[in-house]
Amino acid sequence: MSTDLYPLLKQINNPHDLRELNKSQLGDVANELRQYLINTISQCGGHFAAGLGTVELTVALHYIFNTPDDRIVWDVGHQAYPHKVLTERREQLHTIRQTDGLHPFPVRSESEYDTFAVGHSSTSISAALGMALAAKQSGENRQCVAVIGDGALTGGMAFEAMNHAADTDANLLVILNDNEMSISENVGGMNRYLAKLLAGRFYQRVRETGKKALHGIKPLSEFVSRAEEHMKGMMLPSTLFEELGFNYNGPIDGHDLPTLLSTLSNIKSLKGPQFLHVVTRKGKGYEPAENDPIAYHGVPIFDPKIDELPKGVKPKTYSNIFGDFLCDIAAQDERVMGITPAMREGSDLIRFSKEFPERYHDVGIAEQHAVTVSAGLACEGFKPVCAIYSTFLQRGYDQLIHDVALQNLDVLFAVDRGGLVGGDGATHNGAFDLSYLRCIPNMVIMAPSDENECRQCLYTGYLYEGPVAVRYPRGMGSGIEPEKHFTAFEIGKGRLVKESTKQQGEKVAILAFGSMVKTALEAAEKIDATVADMRFVKPLDEQLIRELADSHDLFITIEENAVQGGAGSAINEFILNNDLQIKVRNLGLPDRFIEHGSTGDLLERIGLTADDIVKVVS
Repeated sequence: MSTDLYPLLKQINNPHDLRELNKSQLGDVANELRQYLINTISQCGGHFAAGLGTVELTVALHYIFNTPDDRIVWDVGHQAYPHKVLTERREQLHTIRQTDGLHPFPVRSESEYDTFAVGHSSTSISAALGMALAAKQSGENRQCVAVIGDGALTGGMAFEAMNHAADTDANLLVILNDNEMSISENVGGMNRYLAKLLAGRFYQRVRETGKKALHGIKPLSEFVSRAEEHMKGMMLPSTLFEELGFNYNGPIDGHDLPTLLSTLSNIKSLKGPQFLHVVTRKGKGYEPAENDPIAYHGVPIFDPKIDELPKGVKPKTYSNIFGDFLCDIAAQDERVMGITPAMREGSDLIRFSKEFPERYHDVGIAEQHAVTVSAGLACEGFKPVCAIYSTFLQRGYDQLIHDVALQNLDVLFAVDRGGLVGGDGATHNGAFDLSYLRCIPNMVIMAPSDENECRQCLYTGYLYEGPVAVRYPRGMGSGIEPEKHFTAFEIGKGRLVKESTKQQGEKVAILAFGSMVKTALEAAEKIDATVADMRFVKPLDEQLIRELADSHDLFITIEENAVQGGAGSAINEFILNNDLQIKVRNLGLPDRFIEHGSTGDLLERIGLTADDIVKVVS
């Protein structure tokens, strides 16, 4: 770190150092911190715009509150890069999201300042309330703060937590970081409510002026309180947060550091549930990110002196394959509806949202609702396609079972990010979907092996009348151009993609699922093995399994999913239940949470490469 660029920041190794500074120096600290983020993340990549928007708020929180004794819980964690810099990890920031580097989100094992591990949204208020209740029970005078974005506030869990908090007198502060943007544009009634609330600036000016004028005149205190409530009723919509039992403050400018400091200092002395509405700008201080916060949400390495991110011709991702499929099938069938829980960009529904706006529904960060609204559409004869990440479908599991599968409703789930996701790590890996899906009655599960297989699996799922999950990985495939015309696969039928030529010795068949077919083929060239692209996890191709068992000595199953209960387990169950005489070895994700890092590094570490298959045979 250059001492010329960051003379104050280099003195801050932890919040204790920050609190030794004079308040007049904090503005310069914030400026240095923002520039440090820009210079560092542009050289290593990572989450970008959200952190730039929380610089002043992070400085103010760690200055006013006695962290780590006081607890700060960050919702999601994209916004927590400034927090990492101020909490003993400044010099490691350039390693973030990389193998053996800093975690992409707050995680308890990394720092005592990371009070709660996050990655999924809308959890901060519940966690902070639990901490506040524990402090109360233990008789500790501890402050507990939840910092939640307006996008995360669309998640029902946040309101469940606030509803509970209202029945307690716990010292809980909820800070709404209102930047009008999560990963995609925010949607829904809550977003409109906050926009209307923010528009009431006249009320804020009158309120603050009146308080200053009447401050200290005790006989007028009751009148001031009543007048304030009357003014709220006239000038603002129903004050939702106060109706929920919180003392509401704001909105205030989240980049006005003196105001943040004084407001937080005053709130710190108050008892019971408090709510502070802070308005920030995502990408603050870096104009390209301010103008396009979606593009700058997560960035590759880039030159901050150039006002755009690097561009280049890239093969289509699996998400792109899905996006094209959905538009093509919607053009043929007006019953097709696209549903996403706030992942328009991530799941590539951009084109669909523009071409079929009346049939596009972004429900916000509300995965449970996304699943059940799809079920409701299916009840009325529509063809809902729910585009959802594997890790987020976990949050709608009860709805998947009770509202879709139990009723055998015609819903197609496009399950993105199946398997390892690289830099986003354990919270975002799609490690469990094959396991948790295949135990549900009525489910059909497909795992395509390349881009064309993905398109055709999606089409097969569209034609099938019942719940279907098509599970595909993050990122780019092999560069195979999908066929424009649609081809429906027979349900429960795999395919042989390579046959062994061995006449003697142990004959091996690799039964591969999804992304692992390519790896299986690489290994098969070295050991002369048969490779089956199983295509279907449920129902299995039982005939193919029987035929291969009759002609081979060893099965190797391989999947980018947890070994426990996964596709390999399904093969094992079939073999045992049918008394097939064949040895089996299962390869997949081990029984632990896989950390962040490059996907190639991770696959080597957990033993899911072609060489690992060869080792099993040898």
